[in-house]
Amino acid sequence: MSEETMAVRIPDHHDGHFGPERFLDRELSWLAFNQRVLELAEDPDMHLLDRCNFASIFASNLDEFFMVRVASLKRRIATGLAVATPAGLTPQQQLLEMSQSAHQLQARHARLFHDVLEPELSKNGIRIEKWAELSADEKADFKTYFQNQIFPVLTPLAVDPAHPFPYISGLSLNLAVVLLNPETKAEHFARVKVPPLLPRFVRVPGNAGVSDARFVALEEIIGEFLALLFPGMEVLQHHTFRVTRNEDLEVDEDEGENLLIALEKELLRRRFGPPVRLEVADDINPQVLELLISELDIEAQDVYHLPAPLDLKGLAEIAFMKRPELHYPAHKVVTNRFLQAGDDEVADIFSVLREREVLLHHPYESFTTSVQAFLEQAAADPNVLAIKQTLYRTSGDSPIVDALIQAAQAGKQVLALVEIKARFDEQNNIAWARKLEQAGVHVVYGIVGLKTHCKLSLVIRQEGNVLRRYCHVGTGNYNPKTARFYEDYGLLTAREQVGEDLTKLFNRLSGFAPDSSFKALLVSPNGVRDGLTARVHREIEHHRAGKPALIRVKVNSLVDEQIVDTLYEASQAGVPVEVLVRGMCALRPGVPGLSENIKVRSVLGRYLEHSRIFSFAGGGDPAVFIGSADMMHRNLDRRVEALVRIIAPDQIKELNTVFDLAMSDAVASWHLNQDGSWTRFYQAADGSPLMDVQDKFMKDVLAKRGARV
Repeated sequence: MSEETMAVRIPDHHDGHFGPERFLDRELSWLAFNQRVLELAEDPDMHLLDRCNFASIFASNLDEFFMVRVASLKRRIATGLAVATPAGLTPQQQLLEMSQSAHQLQARHARLFHDVLEPELSKNGIRIEKWAELSADEKADFKTYFQNQIFPVLTPLAVDPAHPFPYISGLSLNLAVVLLNPETKAEHFARVKVPPLLPRFVRVPGNAGVSDARFVALEEIIGEFLALLFPGMEVLQHHTFRVTRNEDLEVDEDEGENLLIALEKELLRRRFGPPVRLEVADDINPQVLELLISELDIEAQDVYHLPAPLDLKGLAEIAFMKRPELHYPAHKVVTNRFLQAGDDEVADIFSVLREREVLLHHPYESFTTSVQAFLEQAAADPNVLAIKQTLYRTSGDSPIVDALIQAAQAGKQVLALVEIKARFDEQNNIAWARKLEQAGVHVVYGIVGLKTHCKLSLVIRQEGNVLRRYCHVGTGNYNPKTARFYEDYGLLTAREQVGEDLTKLFNRLSGFAPDSSFKALLVSPNGVRDGLTARVHREIEHHRAGKPALIRVKVNSLVDEQIVDTLYEASQAGVPVEVLVRGMCALRPGVPGLSENIKVRSVLGRYLEHSRIFSFAGGGDPAVFIGSADMMHRNLDRRVEALVRIIAPDQIKELNTVFDLAMSDAVASWHLNQDGSWTRFYQAADGSPLMDVQDKFMKDVLAKRGARV
């Protein structure tokens, strides 16, 4: 990138104050993150099916971006509540730049599939066929498949004076069909929804091989047999289209008598949110497009013309085919070395924790033989009197929930704090809340006005004449499925201060204890922001006193302006700042007089970087925290988050190794530039690949702990 491109004009400042241009726009930063995901899909050195998976993730991410971020901005503009962004953009400027960037990225994504991924798949025996490429026998087989498996679940909806334009559900793939009545010679419009529960790409009948596979897009099969849906009518043309709607939730907890009931009603309303994006096949008839735009009441800039097939998140079905040579090499997941008690056996975790604290690193170390085993042992232990647990997101067949139910049925006191407002998991969490209540678990929903996002377990055990508290504080959800591919840390401990803090926090969440103070935890709202800000100021003091000073932050997002300004303050004082961020970042690094001592890196790979780490050199007495909080307004001000201080020297060293590796120029990563663009570095000067951070962690875990599964 040229120096001219890199130049960023920061307005004149006095007394160290800079204008809004010191911030990058959070929404454009999010789109830059999804561009990094797309760059993984574009990487020719990446394994083919993993490239397809990243292409699917890109599409899924973009869907959520429109459903939540674009929809929210449009709603605020419509209601007159939108104001200039912290980066100085008017709402209309922000929306325009978001639209331009999204159009470019979606077109780039479509080109990648058609020009690169689809031909590469074909070379490897995985073909997405067009109807014309099938043999007569295969077409006949598909007709039988259509009649038996597809036709019964289709609902064609006509549009005429007796049939108003049908409701088009969000994210559904649809066929716009133009019909001719042979008797009246009148043309009619109909809509056919592609069933979302059927395979997105259907295997060609009789082609069930593992190595070679041929598929046909589901909507193409439906399109060939539309005449069967409209007997007596002539099908003139059909086109695919897809609508994205506002699916953000609005629940007034102060007005709702029962949060559960209020949320269930809002989930029904979500289905009918206004459209925010219309994707259409690029060969669509202009008159059909005009009808869709008019009936959906959508603006021209929100229409995305793309080559079929639309909805490429369906590539996930192909991406997970069992073709090991087209995937990342398998990683062995091992049991933490302190929790091993022989081959395939887990130690008595309570005995281990009485001797030492255990720092867990998932998915390199097994969630099943650590966190899950901790709760299962607690549920089965007759000396355990109570279990208290937060649940933000969990899997559909959760062994965590099963353990809590088992504990309640055994007569233990069990408290589950279920966050039923976890975005897009609301329905699942409502179901789990009801199931837990029916089993005798005390279910609470936290504090009015705040989401409970912290990841906490507290086990109270009778040991002789004393009650001992065992705790888990994590950076990730209690979800055994996502724990296989989300990178997270967790601390298992019997430290007295942590137990006291968790007791106070659970009492605050389930009862009335608003003024609790904490010793080993930083708890938001208030505590995380104030605690981290105080630590930054302390590093400035250490630097001025000539003592070791260094600030290191690993988060998913860094967009809180106060936190960013505090880091700028540290940089201006000469304190080195290292930021490792997966997604959004509003901080501009490397700006003279503002942030020349700040470096920002991003690591993406086979695992989703999800852990949050905050490390301070402390003038030689390091302070290191892990926990659930990102540096966003919602996490710091509108959520209950918890960070726990790590005190064991070996664990502090291990966590700082994350930064030593990820911030090194010897590893593959993206570097954030002053202008908000990211530059990918994945090859050394001689063309050899740079080190993969995640592979390095896996090898280190195996070396330290042995390869016991």
